[in-house]
Amino acid sequence: MVLKNMKLALVFMFLLFGAMNVFAADNDAATARQIVEKFQADLIAVMKDGKALGYAGRYEKLKDPVSNSHELNKIARIVVGKEGEKLSEEQQQKLVDAFSKLSIASYAHNFKDYSGESFVFDSEEETTRGGVVVHSHFVIPDDKPVKFDYMLKEKGNSWRIINIIANGVSDLALKRSEYTTILQREGFDALIAKINEKIDNYSKQ
Repeated sequence: MVLKNMKLALVFMFLLFGAMNVFAADNDAATARQIVEKFQADLIAVMKDGKALGYAGRYEKLKDPVSNSHELNKIARIVVGKEGEKLSEEQQQKLVDAFSKLSIASYAHNFKDYSGESFVFDSEEETTRGGVVVHSHFVIPDDKPVKFDYMLKEKGNSWRIINIIANGVSDLALKRSEYTTILQREGFDALIAKINEKIDNYSKQ
């Protein structure tokens, strides 16, 4: 009888442990909306301490939030288009590194202080290619709100941002037009120099 009860207890513990693992796995599988809202919350938090942190502090604070929410490798490949096929592996990695630094620097520069701003979720929709678009707007006191559309693709058990459209203007399209033109006319080294120049300018403003 005691042995039978022990077996039942072990079975119960196994089932409970298994259920807990499933629950934990489900919690790890963040939705597209959760990825966007977590990133937005991190931005607001940095903005609130923006002046005290300074540019360098904001950059450090935003490294992980940007890397964990954006598919920087994919975005870097997209913005150079077919021109990227001509690059060596070393050049491709150098581009990804420079582009990642630029992305973080851009946020650190543009979201530098706080005066009551907030992000508001509007809606989300699935795309025909299996992606998700999260619609929201950025509320700015005494000014017009900025509409943000975040385009995300699934990566593993989560989602990553691959493009942001602000008031109808695609960041990806702008960068692709600029970067491919520089690659075609001036070459790879000129593109990296241009990206580094932008990073340097952000750090000084």
